[in-house]
Amino acid sequence: MNITRDEGLEILKKYNKEPFHITHALTVEGVMRYFANELGYGDEADYWAMVGLLHDIDFELYPEEHCVKAVELLRENGFDDKFIHSVCCHGYGLCTDEKPEHEMEKVLFAADELTGLIWAAAKMRPSKSVMDMEVSSLKKKFKDKKFAAGCSRDVIKDGAETLGWDLNKLFEMTIMAMRSCEENVRAETGE
Repeated sequence: MNITRDEGLEILKKYNKEPFHITHALTVEGVMRYFANELGYGDEADYWAMVGLLHDIDFELYPEEHCVKAVELLRENGFDDKFIHSVCCHGYGLCTDEKPEHEMEKVLFAADELTGLIWAAAKMRPSKSVMDMEVSSLKKKFKDKKFAAGCSRDVIKDGAETLGWDLNKLFEMTIMAMRSCEENVRAETGE
């Protein structure tokens, strides 16, 4: 991959202006970097992170064509078919038939939706942070279908299953991943 992180961020911001979407992209970037290192793919951490950064490249402008329009946008910006597949398969079963195959793709599929739920839960905490969040607290929010109703519990469950993990492991690792990048995300977004 010949695209730098700064170039990737510039590409993201070309199609995404809303602070929520930028924060989500930066969070998933950091989460993917964490998972790459934790799961023994440290030499691919930049790639994993770039996939995380650009995974929703088309969502803000083309929500009805999510993971479909991304193909065109990514190709226009010099990304190859492997990268495009890695990005697009996170919408498997919802907006694409491209199935996650590589462990990185399975992690993105599992963690993407969960980061939204964790961030919503963190904002309800007195600290407004994931730094003091526990799995037990997240599990309560997960069971409450009205809380962060836009975060699909089925996708999160399917993601854990795709990885061969139980929900507790996915919750714990994703909280740890978000802790690893929270300070950087806040610094970059000015929160």
